[in-house]
Amino acid sequence: MRPTHHQVRNREWFHLNSDHIISMPDKWEYPWFAAWDLAFHTLALSTVDIDFAKQQLDLLLRQAYLHPTGQIPAYEWNFSDVNPPIQAWAAIFLYRMEQALHHKTDLDFLKRVFGRLTSNFGWWVNRKDRFGRSLFEGGFLGLDNIGVFDRSAPLPTGGHLEQADGTAWVALFCQNMLEIAFELAAHDPTYEELAGNYALELLLIARAMNGIGPGGMWDEEDGFYYDVLRLPDGSATRLKVRSMVGLLPLCATTAVEKWQRERVPQTGGGVCRASAAHAGAFRIDPSDRTRSSRGR
Repeated sequence: MRPTHHQVRNREWFHLNSDHIISMPDKWEYPWFAAWDLAFHTLALSTVDIDFAKQQLDLLLRQAYLHPTGQIPAYEWNFSDVNPPIQAWAAIFLYRMEQALHHKTDLDFLKRVFGRLTSNFGWWVNRKDRFGRSLFEGGFLGLDNIGVFDRSAPLPTGGHLEQADGTAWVALFCQNMLEIAFELAAHDPTYEELAGNYALELLLIARAMNGIGPGGMWDEEDGFYYDVLRLPDGSATRLKVRSMVGLLPLCATTAVEKWQRERVPQTGGGVCRASAAHAGAFRIDPSDRTRSSRGR
């Protein structure tokens, strides 16, 4: 019996045409790829063949793979699933690695990846931030094997999850894009405004994650972040499962060195001023389901 159109796996990815050499997670699981595994692989590959490492990271961001919506295909058996967005982190790592090992700076690589990841960042903001409140979903994100239920499936209670790990991953994505924009702005001032945009997005996420109240992710008494189950009637409750989900917000940290700030003082100063100006303008009540003021 032939499958119907609605049963065809990956039917939304009719444009994807893969005939490339791809680094695999495990030889015993060949031949499937995984987007975030591949990004991690490039870090190890960079010490052996930096050009191959950059080509591998760039591969899934090409037009033949990247969905028109900006989504990166997750893995072979379900392109539409979601992996943590670590490609920007890997990109700046490879850029710094090449500087350290070969005393070269590949700005063309960094610009190309930054442009394509801008599309992917937009996909996260528009598809995984349900109410425009800088609190993200994502389903199973690799480090959450302990859970009350399958986070990639419809919830048995109805409603939706605001995920501590999904939000933390997007915060890290935002920081990495900000760092790349800083680097590019040192050579091309047209990237200065983009750096400011990512700084503001990061501020919004940080404010939302640390919102106080029973509907917020941060539990002051426990000193821990939890997913928040938001039910159809508007009520919310924290899912008090102590796992990697609650630790990941601590990983969303980027150190901007003094020499980086000194290279682009105007950009750095503008980011700091924007952060200070907006610090009190986005006080998000976790119980508020309305869209934030940034618009779409």
